[in-house]
Amino acid sequence: MAFTSLCSRSQFGAASDLAGLFRKIITDGSSWSGLHGGRWRANVCSMLNRLRSAFLYFVSVFAAGPVGAVEMAFSLVEYGERCGTTCPQVIAAEGEITAKTPQAFVDFAAKHIGSGRLHSIVLIHSQGGRVVAAMEWGKALRKLGAAAVVAKVPPGGSRKDLWVLPGRCYSACVYALMGAKKRVSLPESRVGIHRMFMYEANMRPDAGSMRDRIYAGEPLVSRLSEYAQMMGVSTDLVRKAESINPDQIHILSAAELRRWKLAGPKL
Repeated sequence: MAFTSLCSRSQFGAASDLAGLFRKIITDGSSWSGLHGGRWRANVCSMLNRLRSAFLYFVSVFAAGPVGAVEMAFSLVEYGERCGTTCPQVIAAEGEITAKTPQAFVDFAAKHIGSGRLHSIVLIHSQGGRVVAAMEWGKALRKLGAAAVVAKVPPGGSRKDLWVLPGRCYSACVYALMGAKKRVSLPESRVGIHRMFMYEANMRPDAGSMRDRIYAGEPLVSRLSEYAQMMGVSTDLVRKAESINPDQIHILSAAELRRWKLAGPKL
C-alpha cells in the first residue's frame, strides 16, 4: 500500500479534508503537560495490578492474532514545520500486543508526560496479540484520557507534510482500541475481528508436535462484554467477534464501526 500524504490528493478524499482532519486531531488532543509523570504512572500501575488479579489465569494465555509478530514498540512522532523544539508530539504504537505492552506504555508515557509538547493521541498499528494485555493497555489509555487513531507513520515520513499510512487494528488490538477515550479510524484504515484462542501442547504419543487450539469460555467472553460496555462499546461487537472463524478476519465496515460505537472517521 502506498504512503498517503495528508497534504496531497488521494483516492479517498481531497487533500484539504484529510490534512484538516489530522491537524484537528492533533489540535483537539489536549497536552499532557499538566500531568505529573511519576504520580500518573503509580496510579496506572496500581490499576493494572488490580486488573491482572481479576483475570489471573487468562492474562498470559489467550491470544487473538498472529504468533511471532514483532513486539509492540512505542515512539514519539513530531508534527509541524518551523516550530523547532515546540513541535507537537504524539505517540506511535506498532507491533504485537504482548504481556509486556501495558507496562511498557505506562513507562513510556510517564517518561514524556510534562514536556508540554506531548498530546493525548496514540497512533495504533497492530495485528493483534494477547487479549487480556490489550484490555490492560486499553484501561491505561482510558486512565490517561487518550485518543487512539488507527494509523501508521511510515519510516522516514515527512513530519511537516503530515504523512501517514492507513493502519490496521486486528483481533486483540480492537480491545485496546476500545479503551481509548476517543477512537478514530482514518479513511482506508482497517479494523478487524475474529474469535480468540490459545494453543495448548498435545501430549498424546501419537500427536507428534501438534498443538490443540483452545477457545475462550463463557467467563472470559462475559468479562470482555463487561469491559466493552464499560468503555461505551456495544457488547454485540464481542459476540460478533466470537462468531468469526479464527483463521479469518472480518473487516468492520464504517456502518459497523458506528453501530457498535467503536470508532468514527474523526474526533
